[in-house]
Amino acid sequence: MTSVIDRIDRALDMTGAIVKSISDDQHAGQSLCPGWDVRTELNHLVGGMRIFAAELTGTDPGGAHEDDWLGADPAAAYAVAAGLDRAAWHRPGALDGTVRLGFGAVPGPMAALIHLTEVLAHGADLALATGQEHLVEDEHCGELLTVMLSMDFDAFRRPGMFGPPAAIADDAPAHRRLLAFLGRDITAGQDPLPAWRQG
Repeated sequence: MTSVIDRIDRALDMTGAIVKSISDDQHAGQSLCPGWDVRTELNHLVGGMRIFAAELTGTDPGGAHEDDWLGADPAAAYAVAAGLDRAAWHRPGALDGTVRLGFGAVPGPMAALIHLTEVLAHGADLALATGQEHLVEDEHCGELLTVMLSMDFDAFRRPGMFGPPAAIADDAPAHRRLLAFLGRDITAGQDPLPAWRQG
């Protein structure tokens, strides 16, 4: 079975390819998250990655989650964050302790699953918003959806982290079914934002 760390690596690579393919003029376009443009969603993702890496390594992330992490080169900012994130998860014992998130401390393996969901879901969001859906790894999204369906996922919905599952066809691509399971209204082109932000 593929480890959660390996899955994070794959998610970082997938989302990195999507981010690299976003053109400058697309950053001002509407994302799937209501009230956010593409740049805002990408900035949220990069900020979360930097904060996760800092939490895992006991360092200062250098800013709050919604500060401007992208600067003049969003793709380069993502690459830097992905490098720090990857290195942090590959440190010996990264899954052994607890990780402090915005809603409290959780065991390392659960924190890794939450982070995997963040990277995959926002990567898929950005792909749909910018016409890069062909870059989403359906198999990877399907694996994560299978894990979530085996859990008591209502424990995450109850604190308001995710909305109720949205309606979607059974034969929809796995990444769309994953987003719908997480509460995204794919049919309406809107993506209710998970409330589990850090910082």
